[in-house]
Order: sequence, then C-alpha cells, then structure tokens
Amino acid sequence: MTPRADGGAPGECARALDDEGGLVEGAAAPPGPLARAMYREMKRVRLLDERMLVLQRQGRVGFYGSCTGQEAPPVATALALGAGDWVFPALREGAVMLARGFPLERYVAQVFGNALDVLKGRQMPSHMSAREVRQVAWSSCIGTQLPQAVGAAWAAKLRRDPVAVVAFLGDGATSAADFHHAMNFAAVFRAPVVFVCQNNHWSISVPVSRQTASETLAVKARAYGMRGERVDGNDAFAVHAAVAGALARARGGLGPSFVECVTYRLGPHSSSDDPTRYRSDAEVEAWRRRDPLPRLRRYLERAGLFTEADERALVAELDAAIARAIEVAEAAPPPARETLFDDVYAAPPWHLREQRDELLRLPPAPRHGPKLAAPPAPGAARGGPPRPPFPPAGPAPHSRPGGPVGRAPSVEGRAAA
Repeated sequence: MTPRADGGAPGECARALDDEGGLVEGAAAPPGPLARAMYREMKRVRLLDERMLVLQRQGRVGFYGSCTGQEAPPVATALALGAGDWVFPALREGAVMLARGFPLERYVAQVFGNALDVLKGRQMPSHMSAREVRQVAWSSCIGTQLPQAVGAAWAAKLRRDPVAVVAFLGDGATSAADFHHAMNFAAVFRAPVVFVCQNNHWSISVPVSRQTASETLAVKARAYGMRGERVDGNDAFAVHAAVAGALARARGGLGPSFVECVTYRLGPHSSSDDPTRYRSDAEVEAWRRRDPLPRLRRYLERAGLFTEADERALVAELDAAIARAIEVAEAAPPPARETLFDDVYAAPPWHLREQRDELLRLPPAPRHGPKLAAPPAPGAARGGPPRPPFPPAGPAPHSRPGGPVGRAPSVEGRAAA
C-alpha cells in the first residue's frame, strides 16, 4: 500500500485488502494478534449497536447513534494510538474508548444517563467521553471539536509533551467554519494533530457532492500546507497504517496530517432518522457488499488466524458481555440530584453550597416511568387547595418578594410559593 500525500485522485484510495479480503500487491499485513484484535473490537461494536438500537425501539433509551459499516476507522485508529494520546471524537467514535479499555458497563450507562455514567447524565446518548481514556466530550454542533483538538495539540507542543491528538470529523464538518480555522492554525503552528475524516457519503441527508466541489476531501489538506491521505475506510489495515504513520509524524515534530477514510453509513444517521427518504436501497446494498467485518474475517480465515468455531465462540462471549453490561447499567439509579452542583468550580463557592443544602432539604422528585399516576391538579402536589392555571397579577418579577434585596428567593421559598 502506498498512500498518496497529495490527497489522491477521485475514486482512488490507498488500500491493503481487496473487497474479498485478499492482500493487494505490495501491501503488508499487521501482526496476527493485532489483526485479530481489530476484528474483535469491530465485532463488539457491531453487536453492541444492534442491541442498543433494539433498546431504543423498546423505549428503554431515548436515542442512539450507531456506526454500522464504519467500524474500521475508529477501531483501527484506537489501536494505533499511544497511551498518552488524546482523542476528540464526533458521533461515531465511541468504540475508541472501548478499544482503549473503558469498561463496557459504564459505556452503556452513558446511553441511560444514570449514576453509573461518568458524565452524570449531562450529555446526550452516544456522546461518550472519559478522562481515563483521554477522550474529550463533544458537542452535537458540527465541527466544534476541531479547534479544541488543535488547541490541545498546540498546548502539548508548548509543554514539550510527546503526545499527539486525533480529531475526528465527518464529511459534513468540512463545510463548517471551524474546519478552516482548525486546519489553518494546525498547519501554521505545526501542531501535533491528526484529522481523521470519516467520509460516509451522507451528512444526515446531504450527500458529499453537495458539501464540496473538490475532487476529494483529502485534497483540501494541500491548500493548508499539510499532508493529506485518502484511504479505503472499510479496510482496517489501510486505516491503521495511515493513522499510525500520521501519529508518528506528529510526535516527531513534522506537523499535522489529514486522513480521509472513504466509508459508508449502512444504517440511519441515528435512531431518529429514516434514510429511505433520501437514498436508494441499491446504493446501500452496493456498499453492504464492502462491509468491513466480513472483509477482515475473510483475510483472517485465509491466513489461518480465525475459524468458524472462533466466530461462534466470539459472538457468544460478546453477546454475554453486552447483556451483562446492559443489565448492570439499566439497574443503576438516576444521578444523585446534588451532583447538579459538581464540576462547576474546583472548590464550590458559598452560594452553590447554600443552594445545594437547600435542595437536599426538599423531598426527592418523583421517579419517571411507565407506572406514574396521572399528574395532580395544579397546587395539589404540595397540599392545599388547587391553584388556578394562571395566577392573578402580582408584583413584577424584579421586585423579588419574599427574599432579601439583591438575591433571588431560596429554593425552599420558591417551592412554598
């Protein structure tokens, strides 16, 4: 495999495996244990995504974003990272955390947003992050993680910290202003950052042909003065080689790189999406024949590294682990209400301590669930006669009745009002 540093020609991608899982001429396969690890991690996220989408359809979780068909870029990148490297993900890179050792139970708990979730229920589902595996929380606003990743990389350079930063993005993010700012700053200041773009051809319902008139996405790197490579994103070996090389260059002081992984989102954008409204079944089936999992499995079998018995054992093991993780995560209680005040300041100031203490003196809120009774009439929840839906006119809000001048009424005061 010989990746092109100029972004490549239209339709041209560096690859190590052909569509049938055979090594292409001149390509080198990774060591057997690494190849097997790639398949294992890709299979785990495929099975996990299938199960979590079922839970969403059952109403047990509210939202989920799968990466079906795109497992190779996050897993191959994760296995190329050094222990000290940082990751700034987009929507479909949660698998990086699992491949770096994050516990499956706490990963699944993030989808439920409960007390087992390290993010304390504050993020949307499928927005996983954890400091212990150096994965930074991201926003659903497209592209905002890119300048943040460059800033982290530049800080590492200034501190002489020998680490690299990976910034993930989709094809749609190349239309965002933050993409330009991040690419330009990274190149000018030679920040040790690797941009890994998952070009899955659809930014929700907008095709990549409506995102850019450039021949490829990787060619954009040339305008910023950085190296750009275009690889087959359904080929885990090709992605791993390209990202590992880019990370080595970044740590060696050779500046940033941009890696376009040409892949395809086989499923919906999220559990809220209906892709049949904007793309054809024939297009999906054409890409399904290039599914990265069967492709890698065929290589492993031909190389004598994997058998049908291994597949059955692996699926049974992973299914059991996923079932256990869901059972543990779903049984966890909601985050404690006092955690609302955590993580705002290193040491909580007096006014937050006071508000927290007031909150804890109130009775707990009722649990939500399918067995809740009909809501009480207005005013009946705290006793006393029902209140009318529209209270009579009173003092203006800024007069703050019932509280000292310059301070809002206490939580208890508002509850009693």
